[in-house]
Amino acid sequence: MGIIRDMQRVHATQAFADQRANTAAAQQRDLIRRNADLAIAAAQQAAADADRKREHQRLYHEAKTADAAVANAEIRARLSDLDALLLSTLDVDDHIDLQVFKKPVVAPPFDPGPLARPLPEPRWDSYVPPQPRGVGKIIGGDRLRQQQNASALRAFEDARARWSEAEERRKAQLEARRRAYEESLRKHEAKVAAYNAEVDRFAKAVADADPASVVEYFAMVLGNSVYPDDFPQHFRLAYLPKQRHLLIEYHLPPVEVVPHVKDYRYDRFRDDLTAVPRDETEIRRRYVEVIARVTLRTIHEVIEADRGGLVRQVSFNGIVDTIDRRTGRFVRPCLVSIQTERDTFAAIKLRRVDPVACVKHLEGALSAQPDELTAVPEKIDFDRDADRDFTEEFNVLAEIDERPNLVALTDTQWEQQLADLFGIMGLQMGAPARGELGTRWLATDPRPIFGGPVVIFANRGAASGAAAVHALAGAVTAAGATKGILVSLGGIEPAAYEAVAGRPLELIDGPALVTLLSNYCRVKARIELTA
Repeated sequence: MGIIRDMQRVHATQAFADQRANTAAAQQRDLIRRNADLAIAAAQQAAADADRKREHQRLYHEAKTADAAVANAEIRARLSDLDALLLSTLDVDDHIDLQVFKKPVVAPPFDPGPLARPLPEPRWDSYVPPQPRGVGKIIGGDRLRQQQNASALRAFEDARARWSEAEERRKAQLEARRRAYEESLRKHEAKVAAYNAEVDRFAKAVADADPASVVEYFAMVLGNSVYPDDFPQHFRLAYLPKQRHLLIEYHLPPVEVVPHVKDYRYDRFRDDLTAVPRDETEIRRRYVEVIARVTLRTIHEVIEADRGGLVRQVSFNGIVDTIDRRTGRFVRPCLVSIQTERDTFAAIKLRRVDPVACVKHLEGALSAQPDELTAVPEKIDFDRDADRDFTEEFNVLAEIDERPNLVALTDTQWEQQLADLFGIMGLQMGAPARGELGTRWLATDPRPIFGGPVVIFANRGAASGAAAVHALAGAVTAAGATKGILVSLGGIEPAAYEAVAGRPLELIDGPALVTLLSNYCRVKARIELTA
């Protein structure tokens, strides 16, 4: 029933997009972006007139201030999305009525086209020769008329013969078209009937607690749950029918989903956009809350979607695929583990709970330091327990989403994607050069007065720290550049932001890069680590 899951997912994604587009945060962000675009356009117009440099400079500062406002609006919108992870699903009915996927037999009526209209039959009136007049009537009129009548009669009979043959062909073609239509209709009806029978078979299998079908159904439910683009939404499910126990192993987003920048501030005297880092304690607190919300949201969606009483107990392990910044190795720690009875969970009023306190109330194990990848004891051993009955793995994004995974791009594709992005943003990109710190470009900002050489570093490894910032600053000085840009897909450490202070450097982490690609290139990218 993969096609049903895909159809339902598309509908859920569109509904979420419509809902998010109407939020106050989205409207505010769009307004700020429009104001920024207007300010930039005004600055460019003023720059064309050498006598209006002062006006150009004023408008330029307004544009840069608007850029900072846009960036801050994006941060506020992201925090709003994270805060609403649990509450947003409470307004959605997660149950899937499989009967709505049945298709009616809708076929266009038979259209014979021009074949439905008989050809006009030849009429003798059109062939009767005119009566002779004048002299012709007196001299040989009868003989001439007989000759004309004979000729007209032969022409009329030939026309009738051709018409009769054409009519026979038309009727034969009409009958052939009718038979083809009826055959096509029978095939269409058979196809729809087979599809509807498959829906009925699947619905019955789910109602009968067939493990494979139950897993498929709840995969559809969780696949409908639309998260922000950079959430992995990768999970494994297993169903133990005798115990009516659903096992869930869910991939959590990395800590980078929490904005590490608190806000951006533009210094007009230094022409510098400074990123103020968010306090590590706040990042940890928000990340713990994200984990708790995803956990409660997933369990809620399963229980609300289960109207047939298939699940009596739910076990949830939340893991994260990421890079350990201390070792540079891929790790997969379990950051939350919970096991709860259906009735116990259903009695909780999720609109009014503190997510972290709620997980602890359910005796769940929740990492106190998930940003440090501190694992918790697992309530279940998924592989061992799931092996007793049935298990299946689902990667929703991989199955139904063709967004490029920035981690999995080849080096050439990665470099081309960044070159395209910065080119669209106005930089003239030089040739890429690969080194220990990733890929390096020497670009040019063609703007008068504020333009000049720009050094760009980009890497897809572990989070960048102060050393990467110092290396970039040194490259900027050596090149006589006016600005440096560091793109770090694996994240940016707080020490890096501290090292930027007072320097004309810009730091771009993974989520920020995804946003830039969406805004400037219309590319919906994702970041999903692979082993």
